[in-house]
Formats: sequence, C-alpha cells, structure tokens
Amino acid sequence: MNRKPNLWKTWIAIVGVLLLSAMVLSACAEQPAKEEVARPSNGGGPGEAINLTGDAKAGATIFSENCVACHGEQGKGGIPNPGTDDGTVPALNPIDPTLVSSDTKVFATNLDLFIEHGSTPEGDSPTLKMKPFGDQKLLTPQQIADVIAYVISLNK
Repeated sequence: MNRKPNLWKTWIAIVGVLLLSAMVLSACAEQPAKEEVARPSNGGGPGEAINLTGDAKAGATIFSENCVACHGEQGKGGIPNPGTDDGTVPALNPIDPTLVSSDTKVFATNLDLFIEHGSTPEGDSPTLKMKPFGDQKLLTPQQIADVIAYVISLNK
C-alpha cells in the first residue's frame, strides 16, 4: 500500500523537537558556572579537626598568637607579600567566597586544608608562605578546630 506522509504531522514533530532543544539549551545557559573552590598548593586531605567542636573564643587567642602577623587583626588582611601575583596575604575577613559554605562541615573542611597543609601563594617568589600547622604539629587538632570556629565566626 502506497501512503503519502502526512506533512502536517511531520512539521509538528520538527517544531516540537526544535522547541524541546531550545528549552534544554536555554536551561543550560541559565545555570551560572560554579567557581572552583580555592585549594592550598600543598596537597593532602582534611585533618582530625573537622570532626571536633571548635571554640571561637579560644580560636581568637590562638589566631592572635599564630595568624595575625600574616592575616592582620581579625583576619582583615592588607599584609604585603612581595613576590606574589596579588602582592598581599589573603584576607580571612571577608574570606575568599569560594571557601564559604552554608554547610558548616564543608566550610570547616575548606579552611582545614589550608591550616593543616599550608600553601605557597602564586607568584615568582612569595616572601610569606602559609605554614602547615597540622602537618608540622605546630597546632593540635583541637587548636585547629578552634581557629576554624573563629574564622567562620568572622564571616557570619
């Protein structure tokens, strides 16, 4: 039996496919690209501190003894670091927005990686480098948890 294709149905199918394709593409275009979370130059996973409850008040004291020289009072930054791409030590208040998370454990983990393992800033010859406070046992896991709690409190 010789049947002629129904042009009307063919056109509806083509238009439907085009509309569906346009909707899919527009949905993809509306999704903002997520910025990659900042990570330290020194590798390694999270330490024990992320499983502890930090005390922000104790963390403020530890911060003033170990971190203020590079990150400034209350983490406000502005400390010169010649030889780095941006010329300063990163501020922690406000902190790099890629590190912030509404999930406290994720936020703590993002901070812990830097405190545990340290980091060398991008640049030809940075004068200052973040010490690996956990790897070198310069701070205990509880002290690191306390500093994390303090830094998170600065960014609320």
